[in-house]
Amino acid sequence: MTTVLLSGGLSPVGERLDLRCDPATGLIAAAAPALEPIAGETVVDCTGKVLLPGPVEPHAHLDKALSAGRAPNPTGDLPGAITAWRAYRPQLDHADILSRAREAALELVAHGTTTIRSHVDVGDGIGLRGIQAVAQVRDELRAQGLAELQVVALISPPLCGTDGEAMRALLREAMTAGADVVGGCPHIEPDPAEATRELVAIAADLGLPIDLHVDETLDPRILGLRAYAAEVSAAGAAIPGAVAGHCVSLGVQEPEIQAQVAAEVRDAGIAVVTLPQTNLYLQSRDRPVSTPRGLTAVKALMDAGACVCAGADNVRDPFNAVGRSDALETASLLVMAAHLSPAEAWHLCSNAGRQALKLPAVNLAAGDPAEVLAVRGSSLADAIARSSEDRVVVHRGAVVATTTVTTTFQPPAADGSSPPANLSPTLVPAS
Repeated sequence: MTTVLLSGGLSPVGERLDLRCDPATGLIAAAAPALEPIAGETVVDCTGKVLLPGPVEPHAHLDKALSAGRAPNPTGDLPGAITAWRAYRPQLDHADILSRAREAALELVAHGTTTIRSHVDVGDGIGLRGIQAVAQVRDELRAQGLAELQVVALISPPLCGTDGEAMRALLREAMTAGADVVGGCPHIEPDPAEATRELVAIAADLGLPIDLHVDETLDPRILGLRAYAAEVSAAGAAIPGAVAGHCVSLGVQEPEIQAQVAAEVRDAGIAVVTLPQTNLYLQSRDRPVSTPRGLTAVKALMDAGACVCAGADNVRDPFNAVGRSDALETASLLVMAAHLSPAEAWHLCSNAGRQALKLPAVNLAAGDPAEVLAVRGSSLADAIARSSEDRVVVHRGAVVATTTVTTTFQPPAADGSSPPANLSPTLVPAS
């Protein structure tokens, strides 16, 4: 395979940057303000585009994606979404899950995300059908060289005691049926602390990563993240990676509690995923005055040195009526709702996600993984603001998706003449 030269692009701060990517190694072979093409090399013109570390989606739900019209959520909140989905999911067959999951995954790839982790329901009414279908999408994406997908088995309650024997057995079965990561949702279990203990114990016994939905509520009395941190710390090296998604209730704690819990999470090595799209959509509907944003304590976690990353979560399903599977949308919401800088927001959408998934960082330097998004803009901030569909996506050193957008300005003229040339927008690199 020939090398790929991304030529004429800009760095995240608007400086000239060329990248040579090597599909044979999957790495960036060279990075400089200007690189001369070599014989036989594929040259991609990135003029007017910013070259960014490729985004990561650490928390998707591909089995649910694109189902909003089939399973309406009249209340718009989390209990309504859970009720609507669980009533609908017994109707799902392999072909339907496969088709929607594949479409949603390809939408992520088209927008630049070539590393994906998806939670997939396991339980009554669905069994292992979702796991089998999404695992097939994972295998297809890998075989075609388009993306890497990890599958999390999201076990349904109840998980504890005699009543939970069947679910515990089904979770273990899911891990042999194609799942890569142990998952669950302790805060909706009858005994959240015991459910956390059971899930961590299963992950430790199997030697697999764990990724839980944690505290997806604004109720300050619920703070299962502390119990999760304690259990993961006790398990130690038996668990090769722990992630907590949502952690919404941490955002409504007093600053002292936020700082304490953030330190416990950091010391346990747990990565926290904040999910602005879905949590802004689902949370706070019962609070019409001084409405909370519904996000976790992003700044407190960052200040403590914990790994915090961001994902898009649900896309056009009962849990989120909109969403476009685009990390630039996630970053934009983090700038607005979490008050992060554009650079901080993109870090949460890219390298922080890679850290959470135990992958090496992409700093756009020689020797880094060649996971790159080239998108229209004059800087990172401009690219986030524009969120243009005009993109080039590189995975393992090869171009795997290209979207070209052309805009023509044609103001009406009585004499039929062409529009003035100065109406064409020009992107000016930052000085």
